[in-house]
Amino acid sequence: MLMLLLRIKYPKESDERLMSFLIKGDSKAFNEIYSRYSGPLKGYFMRMLWRDEEKAEDFMHDLFAKIIRKPDAFDTNRSFKTWVYTIACNMCKNEYKKQEVRKNTSLGFDQHYNISDEKTNLIKEIEFNQFGEAFSEKLNELDAKHKEVFTLRHVEGLSIKEIAEIIQINEGTVKSRIFYATKQLAKLLKEYKTLTH
Repeated sequence: MLMLLLRIKYPKESDERLMSFLIKGDSKAFNEIYSRYSGPLKGYFMRMLWRDEEKAEDFMHDLFAKIIRKPDAFDTNRSFKTWVYTIACNMCKNEYKKQEVRKNTSLGFDQHYNISDEKTNLIKEIEFNQFGEAFSEKLNELDAKHKEVFTLRHVEGLSIKEIAEIIQINEGTVKSRIFYATKQLAKLLKEYKTLTH
């Protein structure tokens, strides 16, 4: 067994193989999974949870704590990426429900957004930063189901099939939600049209 562990090239292993090693108690496999997914998942939580970096960090760590506590909850015949984003999605949905109860608003979205640092001195850079902030704000104005599919597809880069599996809806519904979200965002951000040319 020790010789086998010495021969494993962790960065070259698939996510699913790493999880099968983790289920057997291999902590190096966890380190590799963490290095692959901690950044993308923190970014996902940032976009889904009102650009709140502290909350995003907490959620990312909570998710990895779940993986450490119960690695065998993962079926190694499935796609790890789909599985982990399903968990992340469900964590966001639970947070929306909590916020809704707490704030008694339609979706519980905060209206305060962190303003990025202001070391900018070029007009184009300022405009680009303003577009980024406006984009985050307008994305948060979409209802949860449209925001969710748009973020998974265009920010996280997941396929239509993976999104359908994560949210448990058919691929046609995913496509129509993405189309609707894109159309809404284009309408809400039309004043920034010149930035894309």
